[in-house]
Amino acid sequence: MKYIGAHVSSQGGLDKSVLRAYQLNATAFSLFLNNPLRWKSPPLAKNIVNNFRTNCKKYCYSSLQILPHSSFLINLGHPNKEMNKKSCYAFIYEIDCCYQLGLTMINIHPGSYLYQITERRCLEIISNSINFVLNKTRKIVVVLENTAGQGSNLGYCFEHLAFIINKIEDKSRIGICLDICHLFASGYQLNDFSIFNETFEKFNTVIGLQYLYGIHMNDSKGKCNSRLDRHDNLGFGKINKNVFSRIVQITEFQNIPIILETKDATMWKNEICWLKQQSLLYRRSILKK
Repeated sequence: MKYIGAHVSSQGGLDKSVLRAYQLNATAFSLFLNNPLRWKSPPLAKNIVNNFRTNCKKYCYSSLQILPHSSFLINLGHPNKEMNKKSCYAFIYEIDCCYQLGLTMINIHPGSYLYQITERRCLEIISNSINFVLNKTRKIVVVLENTAGQGSNLGYCFEHLAFIINKIEDKSRIGICLDICHLFASGYQLNDFSIFNETFEKFNTVIGLQYLYGIHMNDSKGKCNSRLDRHDNLGFGKINKNVFSRIVQITEFQNIPIILETKDATMWKNEICWLKQQSLLYRRSILKK
């Protein structure tokens, strides 16, 4: 089954995010567990946890359909030891929140070298940080998001992500979320049909489809290989709209959240509807054969 939704607001309480997803007719959603621009957050209140779990049950959202996003401040590749430690413990807090809420995974950007160390050294620090975090937490899968390669952000190629995964001790707790805007902006030319196919074949070869835990369905304001991390609504950016249609028709992309993070939230309901239609059109064509 294809789970399709959007990154919804948790303003007023995490439990409100579930209702917002339901109102969009979404079958998946993402949210921030706390303010993504603050280091410290209070412990989750019991009533918020209970209400979130109750709403998920009421509106039929399982943990497979929910992919929360971590704080933007966290940098697991930070070259400064104290800042790296601060990032690790902030991430541990968020993973503990996931555990309390009955979730099973959390999405995070790999990290940045801040022009202070080599990319390889930063990738090693990221891997070590994740191993440290996993040893301090339970069950939750850390889902790394590919980046556009803007600034000093790592994770802009499959080889970076594979390097990190290869060094993770418990591989049952590591995964990947592919952001389509980032994929395109980092140099993967998805508009070309043959390169589109080669891209996902390469992902399977270099990383493995078994590690794919989610997709961020975003158009790109920047051109291919622009390294510009700027999302746009589907069909309004530089990625051909039929690319998004093809993605939801890939048979292997079942039972993972496909999440919109597009610019204009007023379009989400229509975008979700359109993506669902594209998926169904493909299923019907297969059934007729």
